[in-house]
Amino acid sequence: MLINKNDRKSMRSAFGKALVEAGRVNRDIVVMDADLACSTQTQMFGKEFPDRFFDVGIAEQDMIASAAGLASAGKIPFAASFAMFVTGRAYDQIRNSVAYPGFNVKIIGTHGGVTVGEDGASHQALEDVSLMRGIPNMAVIVPSDCRECEQVVNFAVQYKGPVYIRIPRTSTCDIFGADYNFEFPKACILEEGTDVSVITNGETLAEVIEAANMLKEEGTSVQIVHVPVVKPLDKETILKALSRTKKVITVENHSIIGGLGSAICELVCENEPIPVHRIGTNDVFGQSGKWDYLLDFYGLSSQKLVKTIRQIVNK
Repeated sequence: MLINKNDRKSMRSAFGKALVEAGRVNRDIVVMDADLACSTQTQMFGKEFPDRFFDVGIAEQDMIASAAGLASAGKIPFAASFAMFVTGRAYDQIRNSVAYPGFNVKIIGTHGGVTVGEDGASHQALEDVSLMRGIPNMAVIVPSDCRECEQVVNFAVQYKGPVYIRIPRTSTCDIFGADYNFEFPKACILEEGTDVSVITNGETLAEVIEAANMLKEEGTSVQIVHVPVVKPLDKETILKALSRTKKVITVENHSIIGGLGSAICELVCENEPIPVHRIGTNDVFGQSGKWDYLLDFYGLSSQKLVKTIRQIVNK
């Protein structure tokens, strides 16, 4: 599978454009932001539909509680902020005001993972997927490129119930072609292989693809499993993939605790006990630095993944 990592596009812009397109079709869509509309790109919706856009200021708890109220009146609110703040500061409101009554609120966390870069540990959400995954009724989705992000937004509009969508700060390369169709909650086997299964999503999918291409030249066959929906998990597809290789690696721009890696470990333990090696941040906070440096520092770059995957296959 070939990709061009030098040709990158902003997933946040794709998200903003998808919101505008959806808003033109469905007047029940309202958008809320917590003083970060320029960064989250909800400003696009605000310019097009000022009467349906609400910037609540630096008040994430108020934003989520207000979104719950709008949902109770039949609206479809998209509430956006940095992943660190919208999931961390507003956890109580998400749990008790949105998920507990099952309100139709869509929570968008941008700037997830260490690739937030120079803003440092205080802004780098490494626990957001874990927090949202642990809440009953909550669907959790981590798209990997602009095309998939647009389709996830359209899905969220139609889906009845709370959804958390995680979007990176960095631009991403195109992975999926015009024939790609996001299907909730399906996982995708992007490349079949026999030596090891690597399960990933989000930004790290491109790194895994590049690593797999390099390993292929050495004669190592890597099976790539893309899991955009962390909850509910597509157990059938994942277990079928793992039965081919008997070796599993998870890769995520997130803590190895509570996120995709934990979800796969739980699935494997209950169904087909085989070793799982998790790659992500290992119970640490992030730090300030260039996004690509941090990706490499935490073992998530394609170069570092080649070394780790090779080690595990040969073990």
